[in-house]
Parts: sequence; C-alpha cells; structure tokens
Amino acid sequence: MAVRTTLTWNEEKSLQKLLGNVSLILLYKSTVHGNRISNMHDRCIRQGSTVTMIYCPTNSFGIFMLGHYPEISESFRKPNTSFYFSLQKNKTMEMTGAFLNSTSKISNDQLEFQFSISPVQYLSLDLYNRTIVIPQLLMEKLGLNSDLRYRVLECEVFRVEGIKDAAGYINRITRATQHRNSLLADLRAYRPYADLVSEIRILLLGPVGSGKSSFFNSVKSIFHGHLTHQAIVGSDVTSITEQYRIYSVKDGKDGKSLPFMLCDTMGLDEKEGVGLCVADIPHILKGCVPDRYQFSPHKPITPKHPTFITSPSLKDRIHCVAYVFDINSIDNLSSKMVAKFKQVQKEVLNCGVAHVALFTKVNNCYEVLQDNFLKMNKSMISQSQIQLWESSSSACDISCLDSDTWPKPGLLTASLRLCFYSCFTFCL
Repeated sequence: MAVRTTLTWNEEKSLQKLLGNVSLILLYKSTVHGNRISNMHDRCIRQGSTVTMIYCPTNSFGIFMLGHYPEISESFRKPNTSFYFSLQKNKTMEMTGAFLNSTSKISNDQLEFQFSISPVQYLSLDLYNRTIVIPQLLMEKLGLNSDLRYRVLECEVFRVEGIKDAAGYINRITRATQHRNSLLADLRAYRPYADLVSEIRILLLGPVGSGKSSFFNSVKSIFHGHLTHQAIVGSDVTSITEQYRIYSVKDGKDGKSLPFMLCDTMGLDEKEGVGLCVADIPHILKGCVPDRYQFSPHKPITPKHPTFITSPSLKDRIHCVAYVFDINSIDNLSSKMVAKFKQVQKEVLNCGVAHVALFTKVNNCYEVLQDNFLKMNKSMISQSQIQLWESSSSACDISCLDSDTWPKPGLLTASLRLCFYSCFTFCL
C-alpha cells in the first residue's frame, strides 16, 4: 500500500511553488517507517536535496537542505545555507521562512543543526522522544511564540526533484517568499486616501477569454489559502460572464473584508452587438450599474432602468480600471478590437479614472522571480505588446489560475498593489 503524506493538497502545492515548481517524493514517514533518526537515515541517505517536515499540534516546521543527509556519527559538516520555514494551522498558506548558515549531524539518535552564530545555538530533533527543540534565534525569525520545545506528532522527509541553479537557489526562494509576504501585508494594511471610502473598486475590462474572472478566482485563492472558483470561467468564443458582478474578498487569516472589491464584466468583442456594450462603460465607471445587472450587448443601461443608481456615492464609483489581456494573443488583436479599446480608454480618461494593464497567462516566470518581481514590466512584454498602452499609467504581468494549477502569489499580489496605489491620485 502506498504511503500517504500528512501534507494537505493545498500545503503540498504551496510548498512546491515555494521551492520553484519542484516535485516532492516521499522517502520517510515516522509513523510508518519507525520513530528513530536511524530509520530516517536509512531511507534518506544519499538522496540529494530534501525537505524535512515536522508536524506539531499547532505548527508545522520545514527544513530544506541542499545536498545529502549527514552520515551517522559524522562530525558537523562544513556550514551550508538551509531554508527553515513554518506553516501555522490557519489555512492561509502564508509560510514564514528564514535562511541561515548551519551545519548538521546525526548523533545519539538525534538530528542536530548548529547555527553559525555566537553564542552557538542548536535545533535538535528527537523522534524517539517525539520532541523538537528550536533555538530562540530561529523562533524570532519565524515569528513564533516563546515555546522552544514542541511535541512532534509526525515527521516526513521528501526528496526534492527539479531544482534549477543550485548555487543561488536558497537565496532566491527566500527573497521571493519574504517579498510575497511583504506584499500581502501591504495589501491587508492598505487604506484609501483620507479614508474617503472603506474599499476601492477595481474594474476588470478585457477581451473575451482574457482571464478576468480567473484573475478574481486567483486573488481569492491567495487570501483564502485554497482554490476557489466563485466566478465562472471559460475559454469559449463568447463571453462566459453575462452579469455585472461586484466581488468582495475576505481574508482567510482573520475573516475580515479586504480593502478592495473586484468588478467583473462581460468580455469585449470586436463585433458590434456582441460582448460588453461600450455605452455601458461610463455608467459602470460612475457607479450607476448595480451588482448582478444583466448585460445586453444590443441595449446599454439607461436611467430609466428600474435598478439604475441615479445618485451614486464615491464608494459606488470605479476607482481603478485594470485592462486584462492574454499576453499570448495581444499581438494578434484585430484593428476593430484595437479601435474598440481606444474608444473604451477614451471613456476611462474622460471619467478621470486610474488605469493599469494586466497581462495574463504568462508562462516564463523564472526571470521575473529573480529580483522581487521587479522585472515584470521588462522581461516578458515586447515593445509591440505595450505600444497600445503608451498612455496607460502602468503595466504588470500576471499569470492567472488555470483549472488545475495553483496561482502564483507574488505576481498576483504585486499586480493588486499596483492597482491600489494607482488609485491614490483618483482620491486626491
């Protein structure tokens, strides 16, 4: 019978993304293969880079090591940078991590890590007595409470396959994790200028199939910590979204509403009488269109409509427009579609609304992740791809959620942050 990991599907996907789209092969599970470090050693020696997961009642701890496990009774090795992280039991999938120089050894049936600091501090794992002792230095870096000794419920070791650029690997994933968590903290703490509104509204506009609804699902998944599909998505030639939807997002960490709403619309089409009617856009921007309004490609909303909002407040208005494009098809937009978008952009500019361009379905994200996502508007968009948006405020690459993959948190949070701060001038 195959041995099953204690990691949930969400945790495993999140860990794979954290380590750079690697594969995790379960080598050892303490409750199956024996509660001794010697049992672990026998199954994990000379297996290459590994992740050791230690499951405790309130937290789970992980240690990523480049290279092989130490031999039994081998003295402390040459210092090696390892990545230490914690997973709290709050289902938000926010990993707190730190990379530290340490040496490792197996002695007296314990796995020990000695940190290269003064005074010397140790992390010690004792499977027989089901305890792990974590030094104060690491506790502080992981943002954990003062308990140094934890009861171990389970321990697992995974072989990590698919590592690229081993020399800078630890440093790169740590920078990306730290920057992603910083972005998430910024988004949670964001407050619109002068508290004029409690939540900003971001309108998603784009061609049919560009990924507007997928973007919302991805954002919600990041903050909830698990895959969600509230907005219906599809790739048909006709728009899947037929209603105007105003989506709020709750933080999976504390259940509070986040300071933004995403407004989803019918997709734009090059043909007249198909897709979102351009004449609807000024009313949407001014906050006159209610949630769940049923679009009609042939007939825009008018003040005579029974649900038309005649006196919208500032909170009802759109504060930022995000033009959403599939990066793989933007070069192939027809002249009619380009003309329609210029018409749309004219309406947006006339209303004085901030605007950004988001490019979805980006596949080659490796270069972007090198410098805290700062290469997003340089590495993947050709000059021809952004020429249409020369007058736009900003551009940002994102890679949205596919039906069977986990969204890329750093790119999504960076793009949201861009939307937030483009609203600053709107509220002045």
